[in-house]
Amino acid sequence: MPPNIRRPPTHRRPLSFPAVHPCESISTTTILTSLITLSQNISTFQPNSFPTQKRNTRETKRQIQILLIFFQELQSHASPIPKPIIPILSNLHFTLQKIHFLFQDCSLQNARLWLLIKSQFIATQFHLFIHSVAESLDALPLHLINICDEVKEVIQLLTKQNKTINLVLDHNDQRQTKHTISILNQFEKGTEPDVDSVKQLLDYLEIKTWLDCNEEIKFLQYEIEFEHEQEPEPEPEPESEKEISLLSGLKCFLCYCRVVLFETLDFQSITRNRSESRCRRSIEMSSCVAPDDYRCPISLELMADPVTVSTGQTYNRASIQQWFNSGNITCPKTGEKLVSIEVFPNTALKTIIQKFCYDNRISVSRTNSQSHVGVAVTTVNPGSPAAAHAIQFASWSLAQRLVFGTDEQKNKAAYEIGLLAKSNVFNTACLIEMGTVPPLIDLVLASATQENAIFALLKLSKHSNGREVIMESRGLDSIVTVVRQGYSLEARRIAAGIVFYLTSVKEYRKLIGENSKVVSGLVELIKKGTIRGKKTAVDAIFGLLLLPKNHTKVLASGVVPAIVSVLCSWEKSYVVNDCLAVLVALAENVDGSRAVLEASGLSLVVGILQSATSRAEKEYCVSILVSLCANIGDEIVSVLVNDGSVIMPLLYGILTDGTPLAEKKARKLISVLQEFDEKKTLGTSVLHQRLLQLN
Repeated sequence: MPPNIRRPPTHRRPLSFPAVHPCESISTTTILTSLITLSQNISTFQPNSFPTQKRNTRETKRQIQILLIFFQELQSHASPIPKPIIPILSNLHFTLQKIHFLFQDCSLQNARLWLLIKSQFIATQFHLFIHSVAESLDALPLHLINICDEVKEVIQLLTKQNKTINLVLDHNDQRQTKHTISILNQFEKGTEPDVDSVKQLLDYLEIKTWLDCNEEIKFLQYEIEFEHEQEPEPEPEPESEKEISLLSGLKCFLCYCRVVLFETLDFQSITRNRSESRCRRSIEMSSCVAPDDYRCPISLELMADPVTVSTGQTYNRASIQQWFNSGNITCPKTGEKLVSIEVFPNTALKTIIQKFCYDNRISVSRTNSQSHVGVAVTTVNPGSPAAAHAIQFASWSLAQRLVFGTDEQKNKAAYEIGLLAKSNVFNTACLIEMGTVPPLIDLVLASATQENAIFALLKLSKHSNGREVIMESRGLDSIVTVVRQGYSLEARRIAAGIVFYLTSVKEYRKLIGENSKVVSGLVELIKKGTIRGKKTAVDAIFGLLLLPKNHTKVLASGVVPAIVSVLCSWEKSYVVNDCLAVLVALAENVDGSRAVLEASGLSLVVGILQSATSRAEKEYCVSILVSLCANIGDEIVSVLVNDGSVIMPLLYGILTDGTPLAEKKARKLISVLQEFDEKKTLGTSVLHQRLLQLN
């Protein structure tokens, strides 16, 4: 675009028209060049390929093409253009910008249903914009402009036409809009619409494939997220609630269509795309600085509103608040009793996460923060009665296909369940209620359906009811089999994730710990899994360690050498906090401390403490050192004293920049090391007594 013409924002919401007026000092040459460019861009659109508004876009394009001839004629004449004409050209430029935006939106191929619902508004905009063009042309003093008479006559004729033209909603668009509203009304009343009637609507919009339908769903989800982000506090405006209700109904209607109408799915293509997507995410994550710090330890999702508790651990606000509301007064990550349940906003981390999401095109909205794991999950409002019933019908259909369908239908159903449960807690509750968990458990051991079935179970296990049904259906054995012998490392990782969610329930930790194959399978995954697989397995083991009776079995599995090996590898930046948290838990008793020492963990922990950048890492390292000193005695203390030139500055640093618990432990450890260094005769019992006061 030529200079002096400001560019509108490149990222805008569809059906918004951020046009800007050219500046008053703009030159004739510049504005004419820009008008020609705008007109040419509009003329390149092909209205016949538009999902809706074909008649209005065709008529508007015809008029813009006539204006293009006028602008080119003005540009071709060397004679100067009178100054009174420049403001008129500026007004035309402003209107043409809006028309260009409108054409861009009407050509969207992933928003066809939404454009249909908005068709009356869009038709009105076409009418207003064309009348705005007419007003500008009517004010144009053609007698002052040096152009050929034929062009003047055409412009005069166009002006007359624009005064009387009425760009209204196309009859077919109007009929299909009413049809869509009728379908939504049927859902709202709890009636399943006629399948042929639904097909007729999708055919009109040319939504022909599963992928077409899925792209439409994604667009509507973005619109819902945008509306939620715009909600004023404390109560949303009625107009915003109405828009969210409509968008939710449309999205869930298309989810129903995706499940019921599109029977076949190219699973090779879908699975390949999903694998490539995971690969890209893994590469992005491994290239970032400590991306695990961006995820809530409770939900494992990116934190939309990170807050820090008194132990120095950071959680998503919604997740930790739900944890407190359930009666817990301990830190979910460390298991320590909290001094206070007051939380503090971590604005620095929030800014970093927002930038990470922007750079990687990840959406983190307030709606996502409503989905919790590790604690009891309540059903989230689906958005509207129509949305609720559409999901219920889709869930029932999926449950039937899991039981009575062909192998291909079962596989597709499992894939659909994973998608639905991933997007909304209400969806998850519906799917569980319709009985999808038991048949999914039956599918996890078959190679053809394992990855989709285990992924679906993972999403369902985030819900408290899902965890309950998995255990009641004796699904643990099948899940553990996948952890140990899954057909892919990804399937094994997902199964380990289910174990992690199951360990969030206190009663299940004992049952899982009694299964001798669980821990060995998780340790094997730590040794041979992908980066994400190692992290998930470590998290699951930490969940088991929340029950002290499981410590002995976990230690016997050889988990400490496996974790130390990970901490010595290049992958440690992604899992360092999780690995250290497990070592902290294990080192609390004598056997665990011995295992850490025998695995060369002492020098490793000191090394990590030297390079630690987060307060959490420093706290973990100091906690491990304190436990080693308390459980093993002067053997460890003497090593630390001999290495005092390294360790003492690190401990003093924690006193000024550490969590409250880390400061407390560092202060006591400094005292013990100094006294041991001075006397060299401090008794082991005295040393134990002092160090045990930290716990």
